[in-house]
Amino acid sequence: MTSWTAPQAHRETLARTGDERALLESWLEWHRLTLLTKCAGLTAEQLKTRSVEPSALSLLGLVRHMAEVERSWFRTRAAGLQLPDIYCTDANPDGDFDDVADADAERDYATFLAELDAVRTVAAELSLEHEFTVGDRPPTNVRWVYLHMIEEYARHNGHADLLRERLDGQTGD
Repeated sequence: MTSWTAPQAHRETLARTGDERALLESWLEWHRLTLLTKCAGLTAEQLKTRSVEPSALSLLGLVRHMAEVERSWFRTRAAGLQLPDIYCTDANPDGDFDDVADADAERDYATFLAELDAVRTVAAELSLEHEFTVGDRPPTNVRWVYLHMIEEYARHNGHADLLRERLDGQTGD
């Protein structure tokens, strides 16, 4: 039996011109694919490897977390869809990070890709000015969501770079 390894990911050249939406989407896609490049070529067990005690941080945990975050901000909050969390529960709000030891890495990777496809479809239908509210917070618009997601990926891609370096010494883009 052959063990699954994360496939190679290819990032397109980052857009440097265009309207606001095109630039936001280009940056977000760059960061999405950066996370996937950090996972490329690693086995399921490597993806599940945690950084250092007591941290629950792992590359698979980051992939699972970003699937949750993408769904939450774009589909549930901005689009108003009634969707359950993917990995997190009331009993375990950090299930995306905590439950990787017994996780199916190939399935979770595919879940992330499917969530990205669903998010891209929903986001394309929402204007940057589209506003929504979450609880008692002030109104938020889709433009803010793009900026937040770019920031979220940028932060976690730094974590991913360190995790990858610890696993096999690979660093870079």
